[in-house]
Amino acid sequence: MDAAQQEATARARELQRSWYGEPLGALFRRLIDDLGLNQARLAAVLGLSAPMLSQLMSGQRAKIGNPAVVQRVQALQELAGHVADGSVSAGEATDRMEEIKKSQGGSVLTGTGHTSTTGGAPTVRRVVREIQSLLRSVAAAGDIIDAADSLAPTHPELAEFLKVYGAGRTADAVAHYEGHQG
Repeated sequence: MDAAQQEATARARELQRSWYGEPLGALFRRLIDDLGLNQARLAAVLGLSAPMLSQLMSGQRAKIGNPAVVQRVQALQELAGHVADGSVSAGEATDRMEEIKKSQGGSVLTGTGHTSTTGGAPTVRRVVREIQSLLRSVAAAGDIIDAADSLAPTHPELAEFLKVYGAGRTADAVAHYEGHQG
């Protein structure tokens, strides 16, 4: 790989970090490990071709262009958390992955197209990820930061919201959300 390719890959990974909270290679490898998948199976569940998944993982491509695929990624992250905490068995996870594979996405805020594995209220992380997904589906992180910067002098709280949810890390957005409840 020449210097220009290395620079492009590093930039793509940085964009992924700003859009998805971390480079997609790390995120996808964690899903593969946590859910006992291989790359081909992950690609099939997400609705991506194996080469596209590989390009996203390696940083040859930066962005997931299909919002339904982004929502499937989020659903798999939530499922992996349930498997890790023992609230979903491996067999149930396999069934749930088939549901995720068939889902067409849906409204980000209402959660249509997703079924809850817990049957209860959405978690704070889930709500935050849905807000992030909605913001990131309408504008790139750099554009959101530019908009926030232009709002900052007159509307600092709104500017902070845009920066935290539109271009920040999920953990920071969760902390922001929890700090503004009640």
